[in-house]
Amino acid sequence: MESVQMGAKLLIGGEVPDGDGAFYPPTILTDVAPGMPAYEEEIFGPVASVFRAADESDAIRIANDTTFGLGACVFTEDLARGERIAKNELEAGCCFVNAFVKSDPRLPFGGINRSGFGRELSHLGIREFVNTKTFYVK
Repeated sequence: MESVQMGAKLLIGGEVPDGDGAFYPPTILTDVAPGMPAYEEEIFGPVASVFRAADESDAIRIANDTTFGLGACVFTEDLARGERIAKNELEAGCCFVNAFVKSDPRLPFGGINRSGFGRELSHLGIREFVNTKTFYVK
């Protein structure tokens, strides 16, 4: 049980609060299926939703079956396979192979669908915050 509490400290970013209702314990949801809030909505907090997939194609279908799309990650020993899935098959603004989704100021970061549009960070991201004006004189 102590190791779970250690994980909770990392996930919520500090010490476990003493306030009433201010602490949510780490939770694993199993057998998550369409129609459940854990399937349809973004969950923020120390919650892991577990989905069953028949094979790789089904796993990709489940991953893409969302109205959101900030980030996705693939964990595999076959790097070529992971790169193919992340690059060509996952529908998200940021896709990572053998790493969790994170922002890095050197890389553009942002989502698709209900997770936003445009990018922030990097030289590409800064252009999202400016208005480009074209004018022509003959």
